[in-house]
Amino acid sequence: MATLKMSISWFFFLQILFSLLSSFAPTNVQGLKVGFYDKSCPKAELIVKKSVFDAMKKDPTLGAPLLRMFFHDCFVRGCEGSVLLELKNKKDEKNAVPNLSLRGFEIIDNAKAALEKECPGIVSCSDVLALVARDAMVALNVPSWGVETGRRDGRVTNINEVTSNLPSPFDNITSLITQFRSKGLGKKDLVVLSGGHTIGIGHCPQITNRLYNFTGKRDSDPNLDTEYAASLRKKCKPTDTTTALEMDPGSFKTFDASYFKLVSQRRGLFQSDAALLDNQETKSYVLKQTKSYGSTFFKDFGVSMVNMGRIGVLTGRTGEVRKKCRMVN
Repeated sequence: MATLKMSISWFFFLQILFSLLSSFAPTNVQGLKVGFYDKSCPKAELIVKKSVFDAMKKDPTLGAPLLRMFFHDCFVRGCEGSVLLELKNKKDEKNAVPNLSLRGFEIIDNAKAALEKECPGIVSCSDVLALVARDAMVALNVPSWGVETGRRDGRVTNINEVTSNLPSPFDNITSLITQFRSKGLGKKDLVVLSGGHTIGIGHCPQITNRLYNFTGKRDSDPNLDTEYAASLRKKCKPTDTTTALEMDPGSFKTFDASYFKLVSQRRGLFQSDAALLDNQETKSYVLKQTKSYGSTFFKDFGVSMVNMGRIGVLTGRTGEVRKKCRMVN
């Protein structure tokens, strides 16, 4: 009898333990999973990949804005496609200042149109956006990662929610850590995703204060390498609002770990780049990738992209699956 009681107790203990461990399992977070459309739309990921690869063959510089589009979507209202919506009064996220430089929306539209022909009403726009971001990086020779799908689309977009939710190129490390933490992301995610600045461009207004009036005394940011600052001043005059700048000079079309070397040399373009040296954990990661030639960066980037893709998702019966990504059903 004692043995039977012990067996029953052990059985219930294992049940409780399994339940607790399952709550932390990363394979099905908030209803998301890799291969969500394997049965309902088996060709979904291939269709999206073709749309991205066809576009990137014509314009390889689309990689950076497509990656940034996913980032901007997830940080405002969660990864639910609100950045894709358009309102007649122009009070949508697309028209917020930080999003005016986004481009590549037609790629989302083309992929969605192809999906609607293959399997109408099945694949959400928010999942298309997540897959596009991954495939744009793969087109730049970044190792692929499994994208969790199963998101549904939101019905709301608000221009006033963008600036307060997106990290700024002017942010210090405290602000950056706080903003990422508020989205469920850690310091490692912050420094890894910042590595996305290895591709793409910035513009003079984002660094003018670092060059000419950092503390209000017509000075430069002391955390900016003096030679690099001098070269930037030649390109950006105080009133310049249009000149584009490579975030990773000489390598801005190539996704690699050279960004971390630049940051370690105090040559990160933005204050938010320089800020990574102001925290021991983020600084340690920067130096590690610098010394090891980015040995873990690609793998870490895929993990952090998955983590970001879980922010505020709508699943199950919440939200909808839009027929067209620019408007609600």
